Amino acid sequence: MLTILAISGSLRAASTNSALVEALARNAPSGCRVTVYDGLGRLPIFNPDDEDERTPRAASELIDAVTRADGVIISCPEYAHGVPGGLKNALDWLVSRDAAVAKPAMLAHASPRSLYARAALAEIMRTMSFALYDGGLEIALLGKKPPEVEAILAEPVNVLAMRDALAAFAEFIRTR
Repeated sequence: MLTILAISGSLRAASTNSALVEALARNAPSGCRVTVYDGLGRLPIFNPDDEDERTPRAASELIDAVTRADGVIISCPEYAHGVPGGLKNALDWLVSRDAAVAKPAMLAHASPRSLYARAALAEIMRTMSFALYDGGLEIALLGKKPPEVEAILAEPVNVLAMRDALAAFAEFIRTR
């Protein structure tokens, strides 16, 4: 059984990115378990002086979750043409750790307009030595209210897209 950790880069209660990673968890194909990380808002601001034995508990929990996972999926909004600070902070806690090194990772998108954040996030993750999967997933949810988001994510074509993306990512993980 492959374990995949899904992280939403948004802290909004009605986040389309969070809805997307939760839908991925619900639609994982046989042989995969997707777990949604929900600790982004609890992470303290990264400080290199707080690493090693001084690492805060919330940061240690993130590091351990990434280490245990066979792969990581990130769905990230774009703020001011960049990666939101909360997600960048989470990634900073992983920089000097082995958790990200050669860890298979996939990007998922809830907005077709997030081109700058996609490029920035891919660059950050490659620099951190994640093994970034070239495929990914995009389901356009931008500007939709929660009931609309859930209806879109439940559409058979989108359920199939999620399962196919997860199956392809799982194959990428297995063949590394």
